[in-house]
Amino acid sequence: MGVNRSSLYYQPVGPSKADLQVMKLIDRQYLETPFYGTRKLAAWLKNQGQTVNRKRVRRLMHLMGLKTIYRKPRTSQPGVGHKIYPYLLRGLKITRPNQVWAADITYIPMQKGFIYLVVILDWYSRYILAWRLSNTLESDFCLEALGEALKKGKPEIFNTDQGSQFTSGEFIALLENQGIRVSMDGSGRYSDNLFVERFWRTLKYEEVYLKAYQEMKEARIEISRYIQFYNRERPHQALRYQTPAQEYYAETIEMVKEPMLISGEDHQGIYASGRIAGSHLNLE
Repeated sequence: MGVNRSSLYYQPVGPSKADLQVMKLIDRQYLETPFYGTRKLAAWLKNQGQTVNRKRVRRLMHLMGLKTIYRKPRTSQPGVGHKIYPYLLRGLKITRPNQVWAADITYIPMQKGFIYLVVILDWYSRYILAWRLSNTLESDFCLEALGEALKKGKPEIFNTDQGSQFTSGEFIALLENQGIRVSMDGSGRYSDNLFVERFWRTLKYEEVYLKAYQEMKEARIEISRYIQFYNRERPHQALRYQTPAQEYYAETIEMVKEPMLISGEDHQGIYASGRIAGSHLNLE
């Protein structure tokens, strides 16, 4: 046709509108039944009027970074050069801030497309220490969030799942160079990172599902507002109706208010009088 080959480049094609609609449905149902496999999810989607098969559900779940939660032997293996660490929290009493931090990634739907969100959370207080958004599942945004969180403190134990972002050499090195013990969920164990899973449910039902973000900039602003609200204003029954910020900064009396942030960065801006936590904060 007389067209120079070097002038032609492949443009990746994103998910179709139909796929995005199915992905939104999968995301909502996954919060309710994370133990559904591709077969049950396909059957559930068909009952919702969607034309899907198991192969399509499997492909979309892989794209979303979702895995079925249930016990099974040798469910996943570390990537090349990636080491899997034991789970250190079983039977451990969580009694103070910065004793245990946890991290996880979730899928965030938008009006046209989707993005991923990583958060780092203090287990004792539920305080969100750092977060980042990304349009890929590369490890860079997780490393950025970890670097920000470590400016605020240092945990004794850092717990994650066995995802490649958290088992990468750069991520593990950043933790071990700080003398932090690494803990990883048992494969297929939903309850091992329970507090982060609860935060995902709260965030999505109180913020994400109520809106249709047009672009990442809008998502960043709105999620930032919600996390500020979650950290500093939203009382938690499990914290005796204190906020996560009050729990995390419990040793300081004076409370200071700070302006809204839109970059995902946070600072030690609110303080409250301290108290001793009871067993209601611990997982047996």
